[in-house]
Amino acid sequence: MRTLILGGAGFIGSHLCDSLLAKGDSVVCVDNFYIGTKDNIAHLGNHPDFRFYEVDASDLNALLAVFDQEKPDYVFHLAANSDIQASALNPAIEYKNTYSTTFNVLECMRRSGTKKLFFASTSAVYGEVENNAGEDSTVLTPISYYGGAKLGSEAMISAFSYMNDMSVLIFRFPNVIGPRLTHGVVFDFIGRLKGDPSHLRILGDGNQTKPYLYVYDLVDAMVRFMDVPSGVSLYNVGVDTATSVTRIAEIVTEKMGLAGIPFEYTGGRGGWKGDVPVFQYDLSRIHATGWKANMTSDEAVARTVEQVLSCKQ
Repeated sequence: MRTLILGGAGFIGSHLCDSLLAKGDSVVCVDNFYIGTKDNIAHLGNHPDFRFYEVDASDLNALLAVFDQEKPDYVFHLAANSDIQASALNPAIEYKNTYSTTFNVLECMRRSGTKKLFFASTSAVYGEVENNAGEDSTVLTPISYYGGAKLGSEAMISAFSYMNDMSVLIFRFPNVIGPRLTHGVVFDFIGRLKGDPSHLRILGDGNQTKPYLYVYDLVDAMVRFMDVPSGVSLYNVGVDTATSVTRIAEIVTEKMGLAGIPFEYTGGRGGWKGDVPVFQYDLSRIHATGWKANMTSDEAVARTVEQVLSCKQ
């Protein structure tokens, strides 16, 4: 199968490239290095079944040229802004890098006749919910620009799928961590402590608690579920455990040999406006298929800290 991965040089996308190549697929990687890096795919440069295009997915004509050249059988759309704090300051980032890229991918598929799509959505579409959120929830109230752009993208996908008889798999996943991580709380804490190991500044009150999913578990699910019937198939994907920000700080300081240094909290329930402080959602639909993450949230955090510190990419 010839697969096209938008955002293939990114954290998740590069691991997906590895997995699909390992199972014998031909992989076309498209990235503009907005967040992805050349280092993430450097080891694939001489692979006979790997091709790379440095293209911005928000440029429709440039993306159409790739589709015309490669004629993919399956598209994985992971091109988006994944730094929620950055777009909190400038919402145009989400329009350009998350919403418009989705429209362009769908339009390219429509024109080329490509029928199979995977879309990387997010738990942020639910917003702040008091109970475990399920896929069939009719109340979707994102509070970040990122969550809003992803929810708008899901709506556009629904329309294109119906109008063009597409088969679409949507995963809503939480914080994903692991090797090749480029930002987020684990990455930030390590950077701050390397700069000043005398204390650790923590945004919010430290009680923010969310599930952290290991990237290999996510990619396993993406590849396992990629063949879906016509229409839209939707799954929450994650772990049924969660980790607080303070616990992450404890794991990081322990792994760096800095246990016992003072934590300085900025205060407030969330780390920034648009941050969902506590989240856990219903995973019964995907668990019913037999899939379950191998790592707990705490285990994923600990393994990621070790990998970042050892620079095992």
